[in-house]
Amino acid sequence: MTTNRVGISDDAVLYTLQLPSKIESITTVESFVDKLKDEYNLGDDTYANVLTCLSEATINAIIHGNRQDETKKVYINLEVQNGKRMQFTIADEGEGFDYNRLPDPTAPENLENLTGRGVFIIKQLADQCIFNLKGNEVELHFKF
Repeated sequence: MTTNRVGISDDAVLYTLQLPSKIESITTVESFVDKLKDEYNLGDDTYANVLTCLSEATINAIIHGNRQDETKKVYINLEVQNGKRMQFTIADEGEGFDYNRLPDPTAPENLENLTGRGVFIIKQLADQCIFNLKGNEVELHFKF
C-alpha cells in the first residue's frame, strides 16, 4: 500500500492511496478515514457517511471491478478543499459497468437479495456521486 499527502495549494491538500485488490485492504481504508476524522475534526455523521461510502466503493472495486486479482490496484485520491469539502475518486482496473442499469434494491422483488445495495447506499449518503462513462471510477463529494 502506498499513501501520500501533498499540499497542492494554500487551501487544498491531496492524498493518494494504492491498494492491492484483496478484501484485507479495507482495513487500510478504515484507518485512513479514522485519520481524516481526527485531522479535519469530522462530525460523527460525516465520518460515518465517508467511512460507509469509501468502504462500499473500495469493496466494489476489489470484488466487482478487479475481481480480487491482486496484480490489479484500487486507486483512491482525495482532495480536501478549504478544510470544508472532500472529493474522493475511487478507481479500479476492471472493465467497468453500466451504473444506470442497476436493479432498484428497494423494489419488492429485490428486498431479500443479499447484495446489490452498495451503489444505492453511496448515492444516499454522499453529497454527490459521479461515475465515469466506463463505470470503473466514482467520484464522491462530502461537505463538512
